Amino acid sequence: MNLPTDFVNKYQQLMGKVKADQFIASFDEPTTPGFRLNPLKASQPTDLDLSAPTEHCQFGYHGQVSGKTVDHQSGAVYSQEPSAMYVGEVAHPNQGEKVLDLCAAPGGKTTHLGSYLENSGLLVANEIDSKRAKALVENVERFGMTNTIVTNTDPDHLADQLLEFFDRILVDAPCSGEGMFRKDPDAIQYWSLDYPVECATRQRVILAQAVKNLKPGGELIYSTCTFAPEEDEQIIAWLVDTYGFEIQPIKKFAGMDDGQPDWANGNQDLTNCVRIFPHHFNGEGHFIAKLKKPANSEEEKEPRRFRGISRNIEMPSKEQNQLFNEFAKTTLKNVHFDKLVVFKDHLYSVPENTPNLSGVKIVRLGLEMGTFKKNRFKPSYGLALALHSDQVTQKITIDQADWQKYVHGDTFQVSTKLKKGWYLLVCQQQPVGFVKVVNGTAKNFFPKGLRFAM
Repeated sequence: MNLPTDFVNKYQQLMGKVKADQFIASFDEPTTPGFRLNPLKASQPTDLDLSAPTEHCQFGYHGQVSGKTVDHQSGAVYSQEPSAMYVGEVAHPNQGEKVLDLCAAPGGKTTHLGSYLENSGLLVANEIDSKRAKALVENVERFGMTNTIVTNTDPDHLADQLLEFFDRILVDAPCSGEGMFRKDPDAIQYWSLDYPVECATRQRVILAQAVKNLKPGGELIYSTCTFAPEEDEQIIAWLVDTYGFEIQPIKKFAGMDDGQPDWANGNQDLTNCVRIFPHHFNGEGHFIAKLKKPANSEEEKEPRRFRGISRNIEMPSKEQNQLFNEFAKTTLKNVHFDKLVVFKDHLYSVPENTPNLSGVKIVRLGLEMGTFKKNRFKPSYGLALALHSDQVTQKITIDQADWQKYVHGDTFQVSTKLKKGWYLLVCQQQPVGFVKVVNGTAKNFFPKGLRFAM
């Protein structure tokens, strides 16, 4: 790989020539793919090779997965590079916690957090870029997460509205991306000797707001996919010196390195951080730190609850409640939903401990249940993927051929004995979406923007 001369010289000075040569040589080695299983699904994939589990990630495996499979489309599996998996493991929220993923797109680490929360508590996943926020919504939806609100706003807006609200915050910061050069060689063209310093300036701005969101005694997990000390150890040293955070120890698996105090201010606690180098570990470059915010004696600030969040968000009308209840009575069983609200004719199930989010742009307000249109209720794709097959009374098990028709947007034939109505499609034990059966034909409601051909 043709790396910038300034990049090579920088790491030769930091690491010494012998170690740096080994490090630089690793950029010519192939990348290592990986994937995580989704514990929120009732059934696990049966067609994947699970012979190479990752030691450092409970749900992780080495290997390649295709996006054009039932396992992937249904959300039973998530493709993620092995080093990146360790960020979610270090963050590891407890069930019932209120968690913020501040720089969340495309959703790999968000879904990992969701694996541990198991749809309990509250997870706010924020992404400042609107296009990337859409990809985040798709991944959250596919994973079957019901406790997650996706926002598209500046960190300062969240800080103002949710002061000292979260038990745990993950900041997977936008960075110079040096650790992704093997995976994405195009990233090299954006790199310059000054670029890590520019990124570090932006990271401090983001973190200064994240600190406000975190409860006293709460945990902040900071990660990057760069090797640059300016964005790694030096940022952590700044957090400690500026806000009094304590650097928490992180378990290191074979091939993981300590943080380097000499690359910052010499604080020996920086060795508690984790560095992942591709010539030592079977994965791409990453840096991870876990910090604890100092406790204080001030009374915890409790944000306003959901009531009055927006003039556009309302309780369902009598007619809307009747339409949804008719659908639920004929189609669902043993399903509990949180607070039901309506936003622009869309019905959402919102986590009970949702705070007031006035002034915050919301992209996904919990689980979208469906849409009211022309005196009818149409269930959403997200609801289908959040359900287990034993939570519906009307379902159709389909084979691979009909699944291919479904994801392509085609109709297909089913038994004429089936009564008219909504049915959950199940393929390879995985719910994959809803169809409406009319006279033996399954009308297709797979989202147009997600359709694909095999």
